[in-house]
Amino acid sequence: MLQLRGITKNYGTRRVLDDITFDVASSRLTGFVGGNGAGKTTTMRIILGVLAKDGGEVLLDGASVTAADRRRFGYMPEERGLYPKMKVLEHIVYLARLHGFSKADATTRATALLEELGLGERLNDNVETLSLGNQQRAQIAAALVHDPEVLILDEPFSGLDPIAVNVVAGVLQSRAAQGASVLFSSHQLDVVERLCDDLVIIAGGTVRAAGSRDELRAAHGSDRYELVSATDAGWLRSEPGVEVLEFDGGYALFDVDSAETAQRVLQRAVDAGSVTTFAPRRPTLAQIFTEVIQ
Repeated sequence: MLQLRGITKNYGTRRVLDDITFDVASSRLTGFVGGNGAGKTTTMRIILGVLAKDGGEVLLDGASVTAADRRRFGYMPEERGLYPKMKVLEHIVYLARLHGFSKADATTRATALLEELGLGERLNDNVETLSLGNQQRAQIAAALVHDPEVLILDEPFSGLDPIAVNVVAGVLQSRAAQGASVLFSSHQLDVVERLCDDLVIIAGGTVRAAGSRDELRAAHGSDRYELVSATDAGWLRSEPGVEVLEFDGGYALFDVDSAETAQRVLQRAVDAGSVTTFAPRRPTLAQIFTEVIQ
């Protein structure tokens, strides 16, 4: 498990990170979201030792991270950093060999990974001839080729079409299932919501919310319910303790003032006719994000 405890960073008199504390658990995908300038990239670079912190600790399984530990990390920066004149396979093999693999092992690993990422037909093409989306896949291969225990990805889904997003998501889920701790940032909240196990929301250099996806939904959800029934639900408008937000015949979205009110509404709906749906409406990640950064 990767752990951040009280990380601070200053640029002159301006504090850009203030008491950043969260965990990136093994075998889980942690989404790291925030607006531009929130501190995501700075945090990632401190984890990797690219930037020095001014306070706090970066821990791996409870011990301070060392240079040797970081050799077991994989990193994909937001900026593309591949050599444009190198062939795709040649480039990933080269990076694997820097991690100590023999040429044969490096070639086997790189080939399998590039095929998994959908680049099997582009192995002998120069990097510069790839589309931006395929260059992004190659960058992900560069971060993964040595089977890192901790994987840090800055905007891995940027520039990818929906099919490529699914391919990359599947690869990341596979690595997490094998035990890796995966932290990735993204502005695509729908992708984060679908993919991640845990969430960290950062704004203004501080963590505004952190926890599992379900925990955050429960913590930031209101007493809001959705009702779908075979009969007109107009009676909800006069029901004590109920505020109707949306209404269309047998469909209603409404807030209640208590669990007892919700149960009373359900009983009345059942008495009135067939109920197809009666369920709490959980907030989306976009709604939680908007709430916590305000």
